[in-house]
Amino acid sequence: MTTHQPPSPSCDPPPALPPATEPRWPLGPGDQDVATFLSGPRTRLSEARRVGRIAAEFIRGFRKLHFLGPCVTVFGSARFGEDHPAYTLGREVGRRIAREGLVTMTGGGPGIMEAANRGAKDVGGYSVGCNIELPFEQQPNPYVDEFVEFRYFFVRKVMLVKYSLAFIVLPGGFGTLDELFEALTLVQTRKIRSFPIVLMGADYWGPLLDFMRNTLAHLGTIAPSDLDLLTITDSPEEAMNAVLRGLDASGIRVLKPSKLLGEG
Repeated sequence: MTTHQPPSPSCDPPPALPPATEPRWPLGPGDQDVATFLSGPRTRLSEARRVGRIAAEFIRGFRKLHFLGPCVTVFGSARFGEDHPAYTLGREVGRRIAREGLVTMTGGGPGIMEAANRGAKDVGGYSVGCNIELPFEQQPNPYVDEFVEFRYFFVRKVMLVKYSLAFIVLPGGFGTLDELFEALTLVQTRKIRSFPIVLMGADYWGPLLDFMRNTLAHLGTIAPSDLDLLTITDSPEEAMNAVLRGLDASGIRVLKPSKLLGEG
């Protein structure tokens, strides 16, 4: 996959995007069961019940998303409003995904997620949100056709990867970085097929790419060729060209629901 190198580092910082607004949904751990789960061993019965809840959450996600067909997952900040350039870019990305007959998948919330779902709806495409439970009531953005909510981050991550043939990553914060490096690690270690990972916003991602090139690759903690796993572009057209190359190699099957099993 071709990697488009960002401009060489200079003494001047790259042009900054306008600052994000405060998030339109609360940030926090959500259901206290998750915090309890990660706080060390509990009783055997408690742990057994939790395994059952986790399994049930996986099954619910599989049943909801099993028949979507090829998806492209768009990541980015929840904090960008519709007047922000990154929101405009995300909306155009959603339009282009839908025009190719692909499903637009996001975290289902506001900001870039809303923009991509909205862009898909602009042109009659199908749009899905996979949200994570938060401490207070959270409504999905109004542009999703299907909305699945998860208690556990790791279950949500599996769903976003399992049904996607490409990731498009727009400017975002800790959550976006987490999702980006999760995808990179899975491809680097060949735990999943080498699907396209597209970074949009060369100025935004430039300092991070410089760090990966000049520190990680220089010191040998990653191979220089690992940077070839990324496509960096500001062009929605170029991003979709990378996605379509991934579609050709994805091997994703499109299955039909069974009425006998209550699937449709």
